[in-house]
Amino acid sequence: MARRCDVTGKGPLTGNNVSHANNKTKRRQLPNLRSVKITLEDGTTKKIKVAASTLRTMKKKAAEATAAATAEA
Repeated sequence: MARRCDVTGKGPLTGNNVSHANNKTKRRQLPNLRSVKITLEDGTTKKIKVAASTLRTMKKKAAEATAAATAEA
């Protein structure tokens, strides 16, 4: 399984660990992935991997949509 966000496509980044002696060794910075269940249009649920930052944005957009819907009513 790839360590990649299913929504945004965020994946691992590469860089260097740098010691006090300025020695450089390769390292990987992995995205903060979370497994979440989503409900599809046909009523079935599916488990996907989503980055935590994406999950936060999705919750924020859903809250804004809910607030806009209640303001119209």
